[in-house]
This record gives sequence, C-alpha cells and structure tokens, in this order.
Amino acid sequence: MNKSAASLTPIPPRIWKIAAVAGAGAFMAMLDSTVANLALDAIRDDLNSPLATIQWVVTGYLIALAVSLPLAAWLGHRFGYGRVWWWSLAGFVGGSVVCALAPDPGSLIAARFLQGLAAGIMVPAGQAVIGATAKRHQLGRLMGTLGLVIALGPALGPGLGGALLEMTSWRGLFWLNVPVGLLALLAGRRLIPSGERDPRRTLDWPGLILLMLGLPAALYGATRLGTEKIDAPAITTLVVGLTLILVFTLSATRKQRPPILDLRLLAIRRFRAASATCGLTGANLYAGLLLLPLYFQTGSGFDATTTGLLLLALGLGSALILPIAGALTDRHGPAAVSLAGVALLALTTLPFLATGTLPPNALAVLLILRGAGLALAQMPAMTGAYMVVSTRQMGDATTLVNIVQRIGGALGAITVVVVLTKTGDSYQWAFAGLLVLALLNVLSALGMLSRRKI
Repeated sequence: MNKSAASLTPIPPRIWKIAAVAGAGAFMAMLDSTVANLALDAIRDDLNSPLATIQWVVTGYLIALAVSLPLAAWLGHRFGYGRVWWWSLAGFVGGSVVCALAPDPGSLIAARFLQGLAAGIMVPAGQAVIGATAKRHQLGRLMGTLGLVIALGPALGPGLGGALLEMTSWRGLFWLNVPVGLLALLAGRRLIPSGERDPRRTLDWPGLILLMLGLPAALYGATRLGTEKIDAPAITTLVVGLTLILVFTLSATRKQRPPILDLRLLAIRRFRAASATCGLTGANLYAGLLLLPLYFQTGSGFDATTTGLLLLALGLGSALILPIAGALTDRHGPAAVSLAGVALLALTTLPFLATGTLPPNALAVLLILRGAGLALAQMPAMTGAYMVVSTRQMGDATTLVNIVQRIGGALGAITVVVVLTKTGDSYQWAFAGLLVLALLNVLSALGMLSRRKI
C-alpha cells in the first residue's frame, strides 16, 4: 500500500454514515453500562430491594454480554452480519423499554440480561460490518473516529446520568436509549448491507457450551478477585473458566466441521500479534483504572474531587488522540503507531516507580500522555488485526479480538490485586507490575511489524 496514496484517499460519505450507524449501538452499550452504575441506589429505594439483589442489574448485564459474545461469529456467518447487527440492536432497544417499565427487581434484572445478550452480539457484528464495507487503508480513520465516539460513553455517562436522575428518575436512563436506538434502526435499514449468509452453517454446540460457561466464569472470577478479597470461590471460578476456555481451544483446532470460533486466524502471525497487543493494552487499561484511584487517595492523600479530575485527564488524553491515531494508522500502518503507543505507555509508568508523589498538575500531564499511549496502542492494533484477514473472516476476527480484550482486562486487574496483596499494599511494586505489562506489550507490538506493508 502506498503511503501517500493512503493518506490522500478520501473516505466516501456513505462509508462514514455506515460507520456512524453501526457505531451507535456500541455507544449506547458503553453509555448504558456507565449510567446503570449510578442508578443502583435509586433503583434499590424505588423497588424496595436489598443491594445484594439490585447489584445484579450491573453484574447480570456483564455476564450476559460475555455469554453471548461467542455466538456473534456463527450468527454472522449463518444470517449475515448486517442482519445480525440490526436484530441485536432491536433486542437492545426492546430490553431498554422493558427496563424502563420494570415493576420489580426480577423483571429489571431479566431485561438487563437481555440487553447484555444483545450487546455481546451487536458490538462485534457492527465492527464486522465496518471491516467488510471499508477498504483496508480507510480502517484506521474510521476506527479512530468511531473509537472517539464510543469513548465519550463512559466520559459523558456520569454527568448525563446524574442530570437525568435529578430531573426524572432511574427509568429515564433506560428511556434515553429508545429514540437513539430507533433512529439507528431506521437508518440501518437503508444503509447497513445485510451481508452474505450461509444457510448450511451448522452450530458447534460443544464449543459454544464450553465458551458460554468458560468466558463468563473467568471474567466473573477475575472481577471478583479485583473488587473483593481473594478467596477460594473466586479463585476456583477463575481457574474453572480458564480451563474451559483451554479445552475449547484444544478441541477447536481438531474439529472437522467449522467450530463456533475459527481459531485458525491465530496462525496468522500479524493477527496473533495484534490480538495480543489488544489484550495486553486492555490489561494495562484495567489494571491502571484499579490501581490509580487507590494510589491517589490512599497512597497520596488526594481527595475524591482531585482523583476524579486526574482520571478525567486520562480519558481526555485517549479521546483527543484517537482521530489522530486513526489518520496515522492509515498513513504509516498499524504496527508503527501501536509500537509508539506501547512505548509511551511504558515511559509514563516509570515516574510512578519513584518514591514521593508528583504535584497534581504534573500528574495530570502524565495521565494525559498515558491516555494517549493507550489509544495509540489499542486502536491501531485492533485495526491491524482486521487488516490481515479476509472479508469472510472478519466476523471471527472481531469476535476473537473482543474476547481477548475482555480476558486481558480481567487478568490485568487481578495482577494488580495479587501484587498489592503479596507486597502489603506496596504501590511501587504494583506499578512495577504495570511496567512489566507495558514491556510485554512492546514485544507483542514488535510482532506486528512486517517487511511488507499491510
């Protein structure tokens, strides 16, 4: 691919519209997961239910998302990714309506589970639509701009959710999805290509069951270890989940018929390296999101407001650089940009190894740079993974990358917890663990390099 040609080739407006409509669902899924956390107390009071029950409004959504994620690739092959995206978005909007009207905790949790099932299919299906529609040298700009929009979900969620809670009630948070979702559904009917379908594609039931049990078990076990004390049930759940995923991996490579997820993609060196980079960047992201607030408040004595502003700087750094990262990816290729990002990630971890605390202004600059490093590392790596597969393999590729990102994030969080527990809450050792993750990220990004331009 010619560098200058790639940088000068405009993206047709129709492709931008397809990306915007396909990305609307991902934006809603991110926004919804954020605002639901804010509403737990209000829901508990209104429905007169204990927090132990109401927390399943959040937990059930996350588990359902992990359960349905492995189905996305098979459904896309069987029915066409455009159709799957449309119907999963319709399911998400329908789940939002049921959430808003829920008369009791049971129906609300069930509706949230439906939302999670739909989101787990909708996000990779939307990415597959974009990857199959756009040209390879357009993916960087599209994914960068789309990433900016999706990143606004967690950033806008707390403020928007708080305002809605003040003006209406927790039900208004779910009604918010309905007009946005209906507009996306109407636009999708006209813009989103249905995609090719294969009616003869059979479902790999054993593989599906292994992943539908293993993936949520691993994520739940890691999440519990990251948010609660380290105990036998959490460790057992994590080990069982990872074991089931390993069994699926071994069996999928030996099947005669198509498995639920085509792991042969991992034989492609640059896809394997790009996926590993996405997973390790996810580990860096979630490990940092767990460690930094603890360090600022407990280790440095900052109040909640200062801590919140510092974390906002981290998100701001990612959001500002994403469109630039997309343009750089299309111009120079994903490997070089991702390598620069992971190097920046490692460099911005080093100052935290020193004793003493930097002033808030210096920390804000450091976190803006760290946020930029995360964006420069992950988005080009994701784009690089999609660049090296065929259109027909795109659905398996998007599903695999999403699974690797989630597992990486969970394992990154537990890495921090284990280090803090074993070292008596030594933040220097925890940041050293973060640096090791960043250096591993450098090695995976090096694997994306090729003598031939993608």
